[in-house]
Amino acid sequence: MSDAAAPARITEPARRVALADVVEAPVDPAHCADLVADDAAGAVVTFGGVVRDHDGGRSVDHIEYSAHPDAGRIVAEVAADIVARFPLDAIAVVHRVGVLRVGDVALAAAVSGAHRQEAFAACAELVEEVKRRLPVWKKQQFPDGTHEWTGSA
Repeated sequence: MSDAAAPARITEPARRVALADVVEAPVDPAHCADLVADDAAGAVVTFGGVVRDHDGGRSVDHIEYSAHPDAGRIVAEVAADIVARFPLDAIAVVHRVGVLRVGDVALAAAVSGAHRQEAFAACAELVEEVKRRLPVWKKQQFPDGTHEWTGSA
């Protein structure tokens, strides 16, 4: 019997899109993390974009997100682009629409990969690309009854 350790198993990144969607139901970064879990992944990075109670010096009561009918297809394209560009095992991303209260998660994402540097970079790029490309509009409702629309998430 040899004392030598067995050679390490080399695993190529799976580059799997586990979830890419736009939904009305609550979203959870932990659920995304569960979907991307993989024995080959040494890193799982998650992101939760949370509705905050202020914006631009004004208090925010709640936000209402509206999406173009193609939003689900576009978020899937963004996820596929990120998986193609980074050596990831898996990616999950979901944006919520409808009325969200302070503390609700609007955007949940997770990526898994062999190494933390690639996973962090991919997750950051994923969030930026979703915010840049996803046709979602945000109506911020302020406590004084006024509101403000913005053209992207």
